[in-house]
Amino acid sequence: MTIARWRSVALASAVAVDLILSGCGEKRVPEPIEHVTANGVTVTVKLLPAVNGQRELQATFSPQRPGIHIYSIDLPSQGIDGLGIPTRLSVHGDLTPVGKPPSTNVATRLLRPAGLQTGIPVYPDGPVTFTMPVRQTGSHQADVVVSYGACSESRCLMPVTDEVIHLNLN
Repeated sequence: MTIARWRSVALASAVAVDLILSGCGEKRVPEPIEHVTANGVTVTVKLLPAVNGQRELQATFSPQRPGIHIYSIDLPSQGIDGLGIPTRLSVHGDLTPVGKPPSTNVATRLLRPAGLQTGIPVYPDGPVTFTMPVRQTGSHQADVVVSYGACSESRCLMPVTDEVIHLNLN
């Protein structure tokens, strides 16, 4: 095989591999994703690709130990009888919330601690994913701000308030 023929075969092979890896010519933009772990819970945020012109921010709160739940987003700011830390999710920077408030992939349940007349809304033990409709207003960075409390049936972890997760949108 001549050097010229070898070079053209090598070039064609490299182009074919590049097309396969890049989705056969589709330009694939990686989804921005970041995470932080604080007080026994890992929060992973991801900006989902646009569907019908609408972007969504997805935030998954994953307790690091079994038997741990987080409090509902519907819990009042001061909790119930001072108990509970509501889950909060907001965005700043190059993302703006639009439309409805965040929704979750699971329903709440009422936790009834001894001596309390009212139940406290919590999510089932384990990970909870929130989805928030957003509009991307720039291409640099968004700050996702989360607050949450995580507990088991008998013990609470230190609450997390206004933890900032920097999401690079480039």
